[in-house]
Amino acid sequence: MTHRPEPLPENAIPLSKLPHFDPREVAVDGVDSHLPAVAASSLTPAALRERFARPPKWSPELYAERKFVERKPVHASVLVGIVMRGEPTVILTERTTHLSTHSGQVAFPGGKRDDTDRDAAHTALREAQEEVDLDPAYVEVLGSMPTYTTGTSFIVTPVVALVHPTHELKANPHEVADAFEVPLVFLMNPAHHRRHHVMVEGVRRDWFSMPYMDGATERFVWGATAGMLRNLYRFLVA
Repeated sequence: MTHRPEPLPENAIPLSKLPHFDPREVAVDGVDSHLPAVAASSLTPAALRERFARPPKWSPELYAERKFVERKPVHASVLVGIVMRGEPTVILTERTTHLSTHSGQVAFPGGKRDDTDRDAAHTALREAQEEVDLDPAYVEVLGSMPTYTTGTSFIVTPVVALVHPTHELKANPHEVADAFEVPLVFLMNPAHHRRHHVMVEGVRRDWFSMPYMDGATERFVWGATAGMLRNLYRFLVA
Protein backbone atom coordinates (compact mmCIF):
# COMPACT_ATOMS: atom_id res chain seq x y z
CA MET A 1 0.00 0.00 0.00
CA THR A 2 1.44 3.37 -1.02
CA HIS A 3 2.19 5.64 1.93
CA ARG A 4 2.97 8.90 0.16
CA PRO A 5 1.41 8.52 -3.29
CA GLU A 6 2.04 10.54 -6.40
CA PRO A 7 -0.87 12.59 -7.78
CA LEU A 8 -3.11 11.32 -10.54
CA PRO A 9 -3.76 13.30 -13.73
CA GLU A 10 -5.91 16.43 -13.38
CA ASN A 11 -8.91 14.77 -15.00
CA ALA A 12 -8.84 11.77 -12.68
CA ILE A 13 -12.15 10.69 -11.17
CA PRO A 14 -12.71 9.55 -7.57
CA LEU A 15 -13.29 5.81 -7.37
CA SER A 16 -16.74 6.31 -5.88
CA LYS A 17 -17.74 8.38 -8.95
CA LEU A 18 -16.58 5.89 -11.57
CA PRO A 19 -19.50 4.47 -13.59
CA HIS A 20 -20.51 1.02 -12.36
CA PHE A 21 -17.74 0.98 -9.73
CA ASP A 22 -18.64 -0.94 -6.58
CA PRO A 23 -15.82 -1.47 -4.07
CA ARG A 24 -17.63 -4.57 -2.76
CA GLU A 25 -17.04 -6.29 -6.10
CA VAL A 26 -13.29 -5.61 -6.31
CA ALA A 27 -11.15 -8.68 -5.65
CA VAL A 28 -9.41 -9.00 -2.30
CA ASP A 29 -5.62 -8.94 -2.65
CA GLY A 30 -5.03 -10.17 0.88
CA VAL A 31 -6.18 -10.19 4.49
CA ASP A 32 -3.83 -9.23 7.32
CA SER A 33 -4.73 -12.09 9.64
CA HIS A 34 -1.03 -12.62 10.33
CA LEU A 35 -0.90 -9.38 12.33
CA PRO A 36 -1.83 -9.33 16.04
CA ALA A 37 -5.20 -7.96 17.12
CA VAL A 38 -5.38 -5.23 19.73
CA ALA A 39 -6.17 -6.95 23.02
CA ALA A 40 -9.62 -6.27 24.47
CA SER A 41 -7.89 -5.11 27.67
CA SER A 42 -6.31 -2.28 25.65
CA LEU A 43 -9.72 -1.06 24.44
CA THR A 44 -11.23 -0.16 27.80
CA PRO A 45 -11.82 3.52 28.61
CA ALA A 46 -9.01 3.49 31.19
CA ALA A 47 -6.55 1.88 28.77
CA LEU A 48 -7.45 4.29 25.96
CA ARG A 49 -7.04 7.30 28.25
CA GLU A 50 -3.61 5.99 29.30
CA ARG A 51 -2.53 5.37 25.69
CA PHE A 52 -3.35 8.93 24.62
CA ALA A 53 -1.88 10.43 27.79
CA ARG A 54 1.39 8.53 27.25
CA PRO A 55 1.58 7.66 23.54
CA PRO A 56 4.18 5.13 22.34
CA LYS A 57 6.72 5.62 19.59
CA TRP A 58 4.89 4.73 16.41
CA SER A 59 4.34 5.77 12.80
CA PRO A 60 1.06 5.91 10.86
CA GLU A 61 0.87 3.42 8.03
CA LEU A 62 -1.11 5.68 5.71
CA TYR A 63 -0.70 9.40 5.12
CA ALA A 64 -2.51 10.22 1.91
CA GLU A 65 -4.46 8.84 -1.02
CA ARG A 66 -3.60 9.43 -4.66
CA LYS A 67 -5.06 12.77 -5.70
CA PHE A 68 -8.28 12.61 -7.69
CA VAL A 69 -8.61 16.32 -8.49
CA GLU A 70 -6.53 19.48 -8.53
CA ARG A 71 -8.00 21.77 -5.91
CA LYS A 72 -6.87 23.86 -2.98
CA PRO A 73 -6.40 21.66 0.11
CA VAL A 74 -9.14 21.98 2.72
CA HIS A 75 -8.68 21.24 6.42
CA ALA A 76 -11.29 19.04 8.07
CA SER A 77 -11.83 16.92 11.17
CA VAL A 78 -13.73 13.74 11.94
CA LEU A 79 -14.85 12.35 15.27
CA VAL A 80 -13.70 8.81 16.01
CA GLY A 81 -16.30 8.38 18.73
CA ILE A 82 -15.76 5.27 20.88
CA VAL A 83 -18.93 4.48 22.80
CA MET A 84 -18.19 3.20 26.31
CA ARG A 85 -20.40 0.14 26.24
CA GLY A 86 -19.53 -3.25 27.79
CA GLU A 87 -18.03 -3.93 24.38
CA PRO A 88 -16.84 -0.55 23.03
CA THR A 89 -18.21 0.51 19.66
CA VAL A 90 -17.35 3.17 17.08
CA ILE A 91 -19.93 5.63 15.75
CA LEU A 92 -20.12 5.62 11.94
CA THR A 93 -22.48 7.10 9.40
CA GLU A 94 -23.61 6.41 5.88
CA ARG A 95 -23.48 9.63 3.88
CA THR A 96 -26.43 10.59 1.72
CA THR A 97 -26.04 9.98 -2.01
CA HIS A 98 -26.55 13.59 -3.12
CA LEU A 99 -23.44 14.98 -1.40
CA SER A 100 -20.68 16.26 -3.70
CA THR A 101 -17.84 14.29 -2.04
CA HIS A 102 -17.75 10.76 -0.61
CA SER A 103 -21.50 10.35 -1.17
CA GLY A 104 -23.05 7.08 -0.06
CA GLN A 105 -19.92 6.00 1.78
CA VAL A 106 -19.48 4.89 5.37
CA ALA A 107 -17.72 7.68 7.25
CA PHE A 108 -17.03 9.18 10.63
CA PRO A 109 -19.09 12.22 11.58
CA GLY A 110 -17.11 15.26 10.53
CA GLY A 111 -16.48 17.91 7.95
CA LYS A 112 -14.63 21.08 6.94
CA ARG A 113 -13.08 23.42 9.47
CA ASP A 114 -14.90 26.73 9.90
CA ASP A 115 -13.02 29.97 10.50
CA THR A 116 -14.71 30.22 13.89
CA ASP A 117 -13.57 26.75 15.05
CA ARG A 118 -11.02 26.91 17.87
CA ASP A 119 -9.17 23.72 16.89
CA ALA A 120 -9.57 20.31 15.24
CA ALA A 121 -11.54 18.92 18.20
CA HIS A 122 -13.99 21.84 18.01
CA THR A 123 -14.56 21.10 14.33
CA ALA A 124 -15.16 17.40 14.98
CA LEU A 125 -17.56 18.02 17.86
CA ARG A 126 -19.49 20.71 15.95
CA GLU A 127 -19.84 18.53 12.88
CA ALA A 128 -20.90 15.49 14.95
CA GLN A 129 -23.61 17.55 16.58
CA GLU A 130 -24.78 18.85 13.19
CA GLU A 131 -24.74 15.43 11.50
CA VAL A 132 -25.97 13.03 14.20
CA ASP A 133 -27.11 15.35 17.03
CA LEU A 134 -24.34 14.16 19.35
CA ASP A 135 -24.26 16.55 22.32
CA PRO A 136 -20.64 17.47 23.19
CA ALA A 137 -21.58 17.01 26.85
CA TYR A 138 -21.53 13.25 26.20
CA VAL A 139 -18.03 13.36 24.67
CA GLU A 140 -14.58 13.15 26.29
CA VAL A 141 -11.85 14.02 23.79
CA LEU A 142 -8.73 11.87 24.22
CA GLY A 143 -6.55 13.35 21.49
CA SER A 144 -5.88 13.50 17.77
CA MET A 145 -4.27 11.19 15.24
CA PRO A 146 -1.92 12.30 12.44
CA THR A 147 -3.68 13.89 9.48
CA TYR A 148 -4.92 11.78 6.57
CA THR A 149 -5.20 13.50 3.18
CA THR A 150 -7.98 12.22 0.95
CA GLY A 151 -7.86 12.04 -2.83
CA THR A 152 -10.28 14.99 -2.87
CA SER A 153 -7.67 17.15 -1.06
CA PHE A 154 -9.23 17.16 2.39
CA ILE A 155 -6.54 17.20 5.09
CA VAL A 156 -8.41 15.32 7.78
CA THR A 157 -7.55 15.27 11.49
CA PRO A 158 -9.14 12.26 13.24
CA VAL A 159 -10.16 13.30 16.76
CA VAL A 160 -10.53 10.28 19.05
CA ALA A 161 -13.00 10.54 21.90
CA LEU A 162 -14.98 8.49 24.40
CA VAL A 163 -18.76 8.80 24.18
CA HIS A 164 -21.13 8.12 27.07
CA PRO A 165 -23.45 5.23 26.18
CA THR A 166 -26.62 7.16 27.07
CA HIS A 167 -26.22 9.35 23.98
CA GLU A 168 -28.92 9.22 21.31
CA LEU A 169 -28.03 9.64 17.66
CA LYS A 170 -30.40 11.43 15.30
CA ALA A 171 -29.25 11.57 11.69
CA ASN A 172 -29.46 14.89 9.84
CA PRO A 173 -31.27 13.69 6.68
CA HIS A 174 -29.51 16.29 4.51
CA GLU A 175 -26.09 14.74 5.17
CA VAL A 176 -26.58 11.35 6.83
CA ALA A 177 -28.67 8.45 5.54
CA ASP A 178 -27.97 6.29 8.61
CA ALA A 179 -25.97 6.33 11.85
CA PHE A 180 -24.82 3.14 13.53
CA GLU A 181 -22.10 1.56 15.69
CA VAL A 182 -19.49 -1.12 14.91
CA PRO A 183 -17.60 -3.02 17.65
CA LEU A 184 -14.14 -1.55 18.21
CA VAL A 185 -12.66 -5.01 18.79
CA PHE A 186 -13.76 -5.98 15.25
CA LEU A 187 -12.17 -2.92 13.69
CA MET A 188 -8.93 -3.37 15.65
CA ASN A 189 -8.44 -6.94 14.44
CA PRO A 190 -6.37 -7.10 11.21
CA ALA A 191 -8.04 -10.42 10.36
CA HIS A 192 -10.87 -8.12 9.19
CA HIS A 193 -8.59 -5.73 7.25
CA ARG A 194 -8.77 -6.56 3.56
CA ARG A 195 -6.51 -5.08 0.87
CA HIS A 196 -7.77 -4.13 -2.60
CA HIS A 197 -6.48 -2.42 -5.70
CA VAL A 198 -7.79 -1.37 -9.08
CA MET A 199 -6.14 0.14 -12.17
CA VAL A 200 -7.67 3.43 -13.32
CA GLU A 201 -6.25 5.36 -16.28
CA GLY A 202 -3.12 3.24 -16.03
CA VAL A 203 -2.55 4.12 -12.37
CA ARG A 204 -2.90 1.68 -9.48
CA ARG A 205 -5.24 2.70 -6.67
CA ASP A 206 -5.05 0.81 -3.34
CA TRP A 207 -7.30 0.78 -0.30
CA PHE A 208 -8.42 -1.20 2.74
CA SER A 209 -11.91 -2.46 3.51
CA MET A 210 -13.37 -3.73 6.79
CA PRO A 211 -16.86 -5.05 5.96
CA TYR A 212 -18.99 -5.69 9.04
CA MET A 213 -22.28 -7.60 9.09
CA ASP A 214 -24.77 -5.73 11.29
CA GLY A 215 -27.45 -8.39 11.41
CA ALA A 216 -28.56 -8.73 7.79
CA THR A 217 -27.00 -5.37 6.83
CA GLU A 218 -23.44 -5.11 5.52
CA ARG A 219 -21.62 -2.01 6.76
CA PHE A 220 -18.90 -1.69 4.13
CA VAL A 221 -16.13 0.38 5.69
CA TRP A 222 -13.50 1.26 3.08
CA GLY A 223 -11.32 4.01 1.67
CA ALA A 224 -10.40 6.96 3.89
CA THR A 225 -12.43 5.72 6.86
CA ALA A 226 -10.74 2.33 6.77
CA GLY A 227 -7.37 4.03 6.32
CA MET A 228 -7.83 6.14 9.44
CA LEU A 229 -8.97 3.08 11.38
CA ARG A 230 -5.86 1.25 10.19
CA ASN A 231 -3.72 4.06 11.61
CA LEU A 232 -5.64 3.84 14.90
CA TYR A 233 -4.86 0.13 14.94
CA ARG A 234 -1.15 0.86 14.45
CA PHE A 235 -1.27 3.39 17.30
CA LEU A 236 -3.01 1.04 19.73
CA VAL A 237 -0.92 -2.04 18.90
CA ALA A 238 2.44 -0.21 19.07
